[in-house]
Amino acid sequence: MSSNSAVMVGGGIGGLAAAIGLRLAGWDVTVVERAAVLDDAGAGISLAANGMRALATLGVGEAVEAAARRQYTGGTRTPDGRRLALMDGAALERELGAPIVGIPRADLHRILREALPAGSLVIGAEVTDVVTTSPSRVQVTYGDTTLDADLVVAADGINSKLRRRLFPSHPGPVYSGSTVLRAITERPVDGLTADFEITWGHGAEFGHIAFPDGRAEWHAVLNAPAGVRYRDPLAEVRRRFARWHEPIPTLLAATRPEDVLHHDVNELVTPLPSYAVGRIALLGDAAHAMPPHLGQGACQALEDAVTLAAAVAGAGTVEAALTRYDAARRPRSQTVARDARRAGKMGQQLANPLAVGLRNAAIRLTPPGAMVRTVLKHADWTPPRIAPRAA
Repeated sequence: MSSNSAVMVGGGIGGLAAAIGLRLAGWDVTVVERAAVLDDAGAGISLAANGMRALATLGVGEAVEAAARRQYTGGTRTPDGRRLALMDGAALERELGAPIVGIPRADLHRILREALPAGSLVIGAEVTDVVTTSPSRVQVTYGDTTLDADLVVAADGINSKLRRRLFPSHPGPVYSGSTVLRAITERPVDGLTADFEITWGHGAEFGHIAFPDGRAEWHAVLNAPAGVRYRDPLAEVRRRFARWHEPIPTLLAATRPEDVLHHDVNELVTPLPSYAVGRIALLGDAAHAMPPHLGQGACQALEDAVTLAAAVAGAGTVEAALTRYDAARRPRSQTVARDARRAGKMGQQLANPLAVGLRNAAIRLTPPGAMVRTVLKHADWTPPRIAPRAA
């Protein structure tokens, strides 16, 4: 390609990863993020093998592993503490050659930011205009600055303004029926033995991700009308989960009320017809926002980033690269999104007592090998190589 400048609209996980990948491909990059702080201090994240493979391809895998806790133990339980399924993270790691890890989102953001050169990241600036000025150039405006680019990456999240501009008839995100409260404990949690665990009740889920320093992120997912908020969110979670097994009470006792975040879970139910229009590519939640029930949202954004960078490095034109990117990413990511929606309906969102009992019995009867194959369906992904274009 004769051109080599790209602008990432959005500095979340996907936008930062895409910038790293495009730099590996030999491009100049600018990331424009409207938030003044690029982390989600009250949240953690699990990264499956596909996400870790993507990070390794971007050259930051070792740094992420060093800041994360490998997930070997845990599984799924019922509110009284009975086991539904055990997690065998070691078996999955042997099968896939990469671990499942838990890491604070703030740490992951920091590692991705540090992989970019100073000056390539603009924060506290909102993109106000994106205009195609010629078949080969796009202008991006934020504040008093206008950048000329050969490629624009819309990584501006589930409420993407660029997506609305490119697909004005698309219905956009819709409420999934679930709302999530989450926090990171203020201090290490004594007696926390499981690396990762979820518990399913009737229309409710409680889970945790353990971190290397002994703290943990917990999340409580509830069936609720959209927009419901609580005067004291931590008190509400304690009330709703008061009779659930340990370590749930201990996790909540180690949490400060001001640290609790509360968000509705929205998703793109209607698939986009393309992830590329002209020289603009959509990536991450802007392209395929999905519910969290498979833990694949960030992993799919990382796959997007690596695939986009590899396509740009290997194709003769930006247009050819984006055609390749769309063909590679849209079928897989939309399948994962659909599977995540189904997982929620059979998992956290299932509320009928009879249906819950049947589901629990089916899980207990499922052979461990079948459980592993279910995980492999989404986590077994081989990243393409990012080969810098010869000068």
